[in-house]
Amino acid sequence: MKYTLIGYPLGHSMSPWIHERLFMLSNRKAEYNLTEFPPEQLAEKIPELKKLKGFNITIPYKTDMLAYMQELHETAKRYSAVNCVATDSNGKSYGYNTDCDGFLRSVENMPLDKKVLLIGCGGVGRMMATEAVIHGADLTISEPNQEKANALAEELYKNYQNAKIRIAQADKLDENFDFIMNASPVGMYPNINACPVSDNLIQKCEAVFDVIYNPTETLLVKKAKAFGKKAVGGSAMLVWQAVRAHEIWDNDSYDLEDIQKLISDMEQEINQLFPVKE
Repeated sequence: MKYTLIGYPLGHSMSPWIHERLFMLSNRKAEYNLTEFPPEQLAEKIPELKKLKGFNITIPYKTDMLAYMQELHETAKRYSAVNCVATDSNGKSYGYNTDCDGFLRSVENMPLDKKVLLIGCGGVGRMMATEAVIHGADLTISEPNQEKANALAEELYKNYQNAKIRIAQADKLDENFDFIMNASPVGMYPNINACPVSDNLIQKCEAVFDVIYNPTETLLVKKAKAFGKKAVGGSAMLVWQAVRAHEIWDNDSYDLEDIQKLISDMEQEINQLFPVKE
């Protein structure tokens, strides 16, 4: 059985490493590779992709893939994005969004239903904002592109009448937040000495989530831990969204301890591939 990740450009991806480990845990013989091609080739690649039992999608194809699905799971409809496809024996393709599953598993012990500050509202930020609103958060969005932030707020108000949202720039804020979430690239390798919020905001919060997984501990996560706050990086989200894909494709299930070890092992692998110079 073969599976793949499509995107452009893909660069270095941890996906094959994660999925191969998950196949091993479920005693399933399968291959997982990377398929990189430019956007103009997407349409011609679809028949070939649909011969696979399943595949994953990353930038820039998450939205484009909607048009090629015969059926969309509610998660794909909610975010207008597909990152996981399952194809049945009749060639019918089903589109899912497993990013939200990975995110929610990562923050299940975090105060997502309280006063939340979200940094960045790109693709993953939109999903995180939506989940925060669904959970009843009092949400503040900090995004340098004011037009993008306004559009997201309008969309959320339209879909969720009880939404509590405001837009503000993080560097202008001086107040308490229960939960700070970073969905921006600030702090990502190789710019590891950048932090999206001030020490003051971190000290005042209860918990932090950073979607970045390289480095495994961003400066934001390090500072939060140093201040005694609960803090989680993006490795858990990356692994849990992959776990959800295997549940969809093959109805596999995993022990929590095995997944936690997989997350830890992946972080060690990233640290070896991208050593951080102190």
